[in-house]
Amino acid sequence: MFSGIVETLGEIIHVEWLQDCMQLQVKPLQHWDDLQIGDSVSINGVCLTVTAFSLNSFSVTVVPETLRLTNLSELNQASLVNLERSLKVDGRIGGHNVQGHVDAIGKILELTRDGKNALLVKISCPAQLSKYIVDKGYITLDGMSITVIKATAHWFTVTFIPHTQAITIVKNYIVNQKINIEVDILGKYVEKLLGAVRYASTH
Repeated sequence: MFSGIVETLGEIIHVEWLQDCMQLQVKPLQHWDDLQIGDSVSINGVCLTVTAFSLNSFSVTVVPETLRLTNLSELNQASLVNLERSLKVDGRIGGHNVQGHVDAIGKILELTRDGKNALLVKISCPAQLSKYIVDKGYITLDGMSITVIKATAHWFTVTFIPHTQAITIVKNYIVNQKINIEVDILGKYVEKLLGAVRYASTH
């Protein structure tokens, strides 16, 4: 589990294809000295398992299903990514509970300055996800926990503060760029619970 608070950027220093799987070697821009093989790391909001590590980098393998459902297939050598290590039991949750299981890929429709420094971003989303995206609710974008400003059936908006822009891949966002979306899991649990209640009341 993650919090959606990016710890550092990472640079992709090597990409290798092992048949249909993509192997990434990532160098965190801030030194991480506590990684172990088998640890979970969020890369642009995707939970991946550390398969190897050295003093300055670590490696992960991305399977075909993950490549289809996320924007990781578009990464190249020198690409920057958002990184977060999995939460510790006694850790502080600064954002919200993030699983690292991407629900869909959205697309950046508009980038607009909101005042002098804030960045308003309009993002498309699949219609089937819109019921889980609500005004003032949480959403995870490329691993970043953020509050939804306005939600519609086909798009939603968020605002990034200057600090987030400076320390994440938001600084490199462009129109039409693909973005990983994970909706708040609480909405799914509520939907399933209500469905079970309705079923029980009619049988």
